[in-house]
Amino acid sequence: MSSFISLFNASRHPVTMNPRDRPSDPLSRLRYALETMPSSRKYIFSPATRAEVLSELYDAFWGPYSHLFLPLSNSSLPMHATLSSVQADLGFAGAGSEDPIIPGRPCGHIFSKGESCFRCKDCALDDSCVLCSRCFHSSDHSDHNVSFFVAQQAGGCCDCGDIEAWRKPISCPFHPLAPHVQAQIEQSLSAVDSTPRAVQRSISEEIPFVENYPYRVAIPPDLRDLMSRTIAYALDFILDTLDYSPDEATVPSHEADLRLQPSADPMQKDQYAIIVWNDDKHSFDEVIKLICETTGHDKKTASIMAHSIDDAGREIIDINGDVPRLLEAAHLMTKIELGVTIRRAYDTFREQVACVIIEWLLDLTRSRLGADTLIIKEIIAAELLSPRRRENTFFTSGPQVPNLAADLARPCRVDWLFVYHTRLWKKPRIHLKAIYASILTLSHPHKIAIASHFASIYHRVADAYLLVDREAETSIKYFALQLFTAPSVALHIVSQHDLMTRLLDIIVNFFTNHIEDKHILTTSPTQQDIDVDSPPFRSKRFMPVFSDLRYLCHNQPVQQLIARHPAFIRKFVKVCQVFMCINPNKRVASSHVEYETDVWISVFNVTLSLSRVIKVYGEAFAFANPTQLVGAITTVVREILAVCTLSTDRLDKEKFSKPMLHEVEFGDAQYRIVDFNVMEGWVSFHHSLHWLLADLLKHVDILSEESLKQIGVSGVRDLFLRPFNEGAILTLIDFPLRVLAMIAQIRAGLWVRNGFPIRGQLLHYRDFMLRELCYDQDLFILQSSLIILDPNIIIVSILDRFGLLSFFRGEVEKSPYEGAHLLSMVEELLYVLITILGERASATKLPFQRAIRREIVHALAAGPSSFTDLAKRVSERMVDDVSFERVLKDVSHFRAPESTSDTGVYELRDEAYDEVDPFTFHYTRNKREEVEVILKNRLRKKTGVKDPVIVPKPLTITSGPFSILPSVLESEALLQVMFYAIYNVIALTNSAGTAPPSAEAILDQTFQLIMLALVERPSVFSHVSVIKPFAEEKKLADIICAMEHDEKYKPYKSRIDWVLTEISKHVPEGVQPPRKVLSPAAPAPDVEGVKKRAAKARQEAIMAEMKAQQASFSLNFEEEEEENDQDMDDTSDELSSYGTCIVCQEDLNEAKAFGSLGLVQPSRLLRKHPDSHSQYLNELMTMPQSLDRASPRDITFPPVNAEELDTTSSPNFDGFPTQYTRFGLHASVCGHMMHLDCFQVYNSSIRQRHRSHATRNHPENIQRKEYICPLCKSLGNVLLPVLHSNNAPASQTPFPDWIRAAGISVLKSKPDSVMDGLQFRSGTGEFVFWSAQDPGYGAAVRKPEAVTSTKMLDTLMLSSRLVSQQTRHLRERPEPEVGERGAGMYLPEDLVGYTISAIEVAARGTDSSGGIVADSLSLSDTQSRMIRGLLASLTRLAALELDGRPDGGRESVKQAIIKRLLPEWSRTSLTSFSYPLLLRDPFTVLIETAAVAPEMLQHVLILCYYACLARTVIGMVYVLNKARTYSAFQQPAARAHADIFGDVRMFFMSVVRHSPVFEHTATLVFDAFGEARIEKMLYAFTLPFLRRAAILCRSVVPLTFPTPLLGASNVNEYKRLLATLGIPPLADLPNQDTLQNALSGWCAHYGHSHAASQLNCGVVLDYAAVYGIARLPLILDNLFGERDKVMKCHRCNTVPTDAAICLICGITCCMASYCCQDELGVRGECNMHTRECGGAIGVYFVVKRCSLLYLYANNGTFAQSPYLDVHGEVDVSMRRGRRQYIHPARWEEVRKTWLNHGIPTAVARKLESTVDSGGWETL
Repeated sequence: MSSFISLFNASRHPVTMNPRDRPSDPLSRLRYALETMPSSRKYIFSPATRAEVLSELYDAFWGPYSHLFLPLSNSSLPMHATLSSVQADLGFAGAGSEDPIIPGRPCGHIFSKGESCFRCKDCALDDSCVLCSRCFHSSDHSDHNVSFFVAQQAGGCCDCGDIEAWRKPISCPFHPLAPHVQAQIEQSLSAVDSTPRAVQRSISEEIPFVENYPYRVAIPPDLRDLMSRTIAYALDFILDTLDYSPDEATVPSHEADLRLQPSADPMQKDQYAIIVWNDDKHSFDEVIKLICETTGHDKKTASIMAHSIDDAGREIIDINGDVPRLLEAAHLMTKIELGVTIRRAYDTFREQVACVIIEWLLDLTRSRLGADTLIIKEIIAAELLSPRRRENTFFTSGPQVPNLAADLARPCRVDWLFVYHTRLWKKPRIHLKAIYASILTLSHPHKIAIASHFASIYHRVADAYLLVDREAETSIKYFALQLFTAPSVALHIVSQHDLMTRLLDIIVNFFTNHIEDKHILTTSPTQQDIDVDSPPFRSKRFMPVFSDLRYLCHNQPVQQLIARHPAFIRKFVKVCQVFMCINPNKRVASSHVEYETDVWISVFNVTLSLSRVIKVYGEAFAFANPTQLVGAITTVVREILAVCTLSTDRLDKEKFSKPMLHEVEFGDAQYRIVDFNVMEGWVSFHHSLHWLLADLLKHVDILSEESLKQIGVSGVRDLFLRPFNEGAILTLIDFPLRVLAMIAQIRAGLWVRNGFPIRGQLLHYRDFMLRELCYDQDLFILQSSLIILDPNIIIVSILDRFGLLSFFRGEVEKSPYEGAHLLSMVEELLYVLITILGERASATKLPFQRAIRREIVHALAAGPSSFTDLAKRVSERMVDDVSFERVLKDVSHFRAPESTSDTGVYELRDEAYDEVDPFTFHYTRNKREEVEVILKNRLRKKTGVKDPVIVPKPLTITSGPFSILPSVLESEALLQVMFYAIYNVIALTNSAGTAPPSAEAILDQTFQLIMLALVERPSVFSHVSVIKPFAEEKKLADIICAMEHDEKYKPYKSRIDWVLTEISKHVPEGVQPPRKVLSPAAPAPDVEGVKKRAAKARQEAIMAEMKAQQASFSLNFEEEEEENDQDMDDTSDELSSYGTCIVCQEDLNEAKAFGSLGLVQPSRLLRKHPDSHSQYLNELMTMPQSLDRASPRDITFPPVNAEELDTTSSPNFDGFPTQYTRFGLHASVCGHMMHLDCFQVYNSSIRQRHRSHATRNHPENIQRKEYICPLCKSLGNVLLPVLHSNNAPASQTPFPDWIRAAGISVLKSKPDSVMDGLQFRSGTGEFVFWSAQDPGYGAAVRKPEAVTSTKMLDTLMLSSRLVSQQTRHLRERPEPEVGERGAGMYLPEDLVGYTISAIEVAARGTDSSGGIVADSLSLSDTQSRMIRGLLASLTRLAALELDGRPDGGRESVKQAIIKRLLPEWSRTSLTSFSYPLLLRDPFTVLIETAAVAPEMLQHVLILCYYACLARTVIGMVYVLNKARTYSAFQQPAARAHADIFGDVRMFFMSVVRHSPVFEHTATLVFDAFGEARIEKMLYAFTLPFLRRAAILCRSVVPLTFPTPLLGASNVNEYKRLLATLGIPPLADLPNQDTLQNALSGWCAHYGHSHAASQLNCGVVLDYAAVYGIARLPLILDNLFGERDKVMKCHRCNTVPTDAAICLICGITCCMASYCCQDELGVRGECNMHTRECGGAIGVYFVVKRCSLLYLYANNGTFAQSPYLDVHGEVDVSMRRGRRQYIHPARWEEVRKTWLNHGIPTAVARKLESTVDSGGWETL
């Protein structure tokens, strides 16, 4: 009564929170709070409300005992927190750490969304058993068949420690087994022998507490009582709320109906909430748009709501009292089939409270009371398993509450929750499932109890799932998977709750459409008509119901029940007969069928699902004794006859008639067989009862004569013919026979007018993966009939059904078929005969592993195959079997993929070829012929026989009913078939003059039959073949003899020979007379030899003639060439050709402007040496001495010991930190050339295409002046000039002389004020006209004489200027302001220097084929040509600026460079080089020289190298000074390069001595690191300069720098390069006075500037090692093991649902998710990160899709994953779920693409080949 009063109080009094009104007892307080909350909160449920509900729940739950749940200091929970998380954070009583090891306790870890789970096929009992990452890695599964997948949603738990889940103990150290658990399970399994109950029994009330649990805590009795009562109240609150909730999302049509909705609101207040439900059909944008339109929310709010709908499953989008407006909004939404409900706000509020309560209960299952982790779960379980206590409600409009008492004697709360599961939405559903899962793992009795409740209520769950549920994937129906797969549980619910019968009833009533107001009726209908067009067939949801049935029957104890209790098979037969002969077909003869339906697809889906259950049912009878099996067979046969003779009303009387027998004559006998014409009658593909019978007949061991005699049956024949007559058996086999005849006709092309559906059905029926469910079963029924009836009758029946009786009587003209159709039918018929006579798998009950072996061998016999292709050629049951991959390893060897486009393939081992039978019934004719060729070639090699015979293998059926099968080969009917097959083919060949179609195949098949007969029944068959006469009194032996020497039948010669030899062994006199013996005297056989010799002589003569012609031709040609060469010499001043233009195909020469297509792209590839981490210095220490020698890489796949290598995880996957990159422009060319005019025409055609396809996302962007090379589809945006290299030889002037001369020439030259003005005012010595945004360029180009000549240069300047304008913030150089001369990027450094550096970086670690880096394959002619083109553009720019000067201003620029370099000039007052040379990149100076004065490169190079050395020392001081504090460095043993560097310390100190502060730092650094290390670093940091210089010099003046012959190739690269470039090594410096002077001048300049510190004097060094991308784990699933640590998005700080890992810097981004978009909602995080990291390009590994993502400037493409599974195949989105390993070649390919700047082109090519709609920027 108290509850009644409290409710009264709540509803009568105005709600005041007066302390006096609040009850003192915690539970009553909770009740009071929950009742008064909706109105006091104005129906608005906020986070604060949630916190309040939680705190009331906890207070009521623990009353005064909170200290037992929390440490004393913290005896109340913080707001919003949950108990389990607080316990874990505080480490209360061991929470948050690993659970203690308790024998017998299962793991029960519940998977969260996105977590990885593992499945080991070898260990698991079935597919539903999984392991969490921790249990998997701690148990041993090496060489097992392991698959891995990511949990798509929370729920499901780890089965480790559950005895019943595993075939063999997996011995996980954390979950040892315990004897008491085993005893419980064995006890429940002992029930197999008792009789199942037809009436459901009531479920046991009390479940004992878990025994043998060592961590029990003493609990005060009143606390236990409080906990129970609070949980009970909470559960009742949920159920009372759900009583009023609707089952489906429907909207009432008008206001009156809305007000009549059931509601629990005592005030009946007119406040309504409109709720949108989640589904799989609508996109976010659709929903956001709708919410904005209907409710007036802004886009941001609507977006949050849409995400909440997706996340939680539903969301309230509006609450108000304006009913018409709400109804209008709801009707708008239902128009696009969005799920919407409108409910009173009171009820909706209570639903939200219920949702929090469910969350609270889930939290309790994860919490502990002291150290006891079980007690709370046990109490929740006890309350779930007790009946609910109802509140009396007076004021409310009554809800429609389902009547559970009809199904259960004592419905409990858990039953209500199961039934109400559909009324909930995604989030609480997932929470509830997790609560159930945690109770299942408590103990075995708990599991049995929950399963019993679930089974009792299963039909209601199935109703909701099949007919109502919007969100099927969270349905409680899938809970069956966790229950039905445990053998003891399955046995219990089948034997005690009659679940099997009820499941079968659901299936029958569902498909017979026995459905009323969303419930499948439970009574069996009297009239069981099936309408294949009815909704149940169209539904896709029935599949899981069948699989539930299959899971149940698959358990061994249940199989024993099925075999022992006839009621099961009787019931099942009634189900199968419902589906007999559904959807029959009739041949359309005259005009094409009008309307092609696709209903056959759903029919096949249903019958194949049923057929999988039939397989399991049939297999169950392996546990039967002969009586039980015979009983089952008789039951099935009776049912088949009842259906087929139309005794029951199953078949449509308009289509099927009662089978009648008729007399036919064949040979010398009369036969009574069934009368039916497949051309005119109705035939269905689906005979489920026959399939069941076939599976029963496969138990040949139980059907052997010995075992049948025990029960008084003499054999299988007696078993059938005692109860049934011959006519009945013929009727029985006629139905499968009709199908076989129909498919023969379809294949022969007689059913073409029935359209595609008939082809589709045929393909399904004979599909490799499905055939064993239907086609193989029908063939087996036919095979069985051969041992039941007289074989002659069966053969005649087959001939009759195929319509071929007249053909085999020798009356070809009377046949119902014409021409090609006739012989196709004969071929099909012989195929069936060979199969039923030669196929022995079912007849001998071949063990499943042997059957798998046989299928694999035959699938691979035709050639190697990838795993996926192989799996498609083998039935699905075999591929799913645990031994499949083991058998595959036995019979084949795996060839791992090598190149980037390879997949792994399996090749058959040689010895396995002996098992191949080319006439196996799973081969098509083409496949058979292929395999025959392969086998014959093998035999030829082995035996040396020219035309070997493949003799059929003997059947070897030694025991069982089928041992008499070979005697069929003696039957007369078969002999007649063989005779006429050959006789008619010969006759038709002779009359037509050529072999008719199919003739070859028919002869092949007939000889196969004859050979089989001679192998199995040699004596008898030899006699009849010689005695029995047919047409023209000929015998079989006669016509074979006649073929022997006929040229037309030469391919059969060796087979005929074999056959006749075999016959003559037994009946020599029968073969001799008709056989032609060629007399040995006649030289006939040698005619062949003579012919051959003559032919060979002819051939040799022709070859000789051709040789002579070729020789004379090449002589002429060479003469011509020589003449040409002379012409060339004469005309070399005129025109030299450069190839042809790819547009107009004309020659390219100086007569008409042309250029090379190229792309200039912004790049952030080059890396600076990070001074923040010591790991990079360590890297330098371990660097190889030569970067132009490839280091050996391990390329085995799958990688060896990958597990150990993956154990170390590093932050950001070892990606390179973004802040240490250098920005610049990179130029690349594809090598194709075009005239300038053609180029302009081509560009306008691109613009035209863009206009005409406005919606397409084009591969090129016109604003950026991009185009695509018409030939190779590379992206481009510039046209570069093309020149030959300068062939000047090396100058002989020694270096000191040159310097002296240069100095003198400078002194002699006049001061050049113009030139001085053209250099940077800051005194760096750079030239303004080489800057990208230099305003002078525009002025120079506008001069009329320059316009045409600069068009090509324009393309380059335009692209550079575009980038330069947008990227000032990325450049660190001091630059003039925009608008001043010299603004923008400095092209010699940022374009030319950058490009050469990038080429050098990309060549690191690749082999240079014995020379230096410039000889390597990577520096191709096209690249050298491009470098010359870029330099020519610089020369042109200088000439434009100084166009008045005779040599294009070269001399004056050259003088300026010399002044800059020689220290005596840089510090005099004459010039303004106030900027120290050492702060400039010496390589840039080298490029400037190459552009204007290539002749002095040789000497300038020496100066630049020494400048580089000095500059590197300065840079090293900066880096090492920072690194001094970390000390973990490997110490190189001793100095390795003294011969190059000489006295390092001396040089080091002399560079820094001009600035005291700096000198002091340098001394500290040198002492800290030691000479050997410093030397190694100096080597590493300066090697790139030499490599770059070599590339530049080799491109410009190749003859000046020939590769020296250093003899041994093991000389280190540094020495080789110094020798090539002619640079004296540092060790030689003491002898080089001029160099010493220069150096001291530069260093002094730098030292004084540093001391005065007027500039930023830091020198940044380049990263010297080989560039790598981020390092992903070798095994893909290791990415998920630590995902919350390694894959965290830095923007939103969560683990992304769809993560993309940047392969450049290793950071994780959220791909295509709303959380990390930019403000406008346009750019996704990958695109935003790309701007910060790669600049214009991005390379990501998209984890979930398991593929690569390339981005380039708002475009992108997906590329193939670098991971391959164990079978060497790509697994997109991890669909197959095998563990994946990184493939070295593919991974290297990704690195190469990025290094070579190939991403823009990769993206463009992909977009060019598809019609792409864009949207890449949102990723």
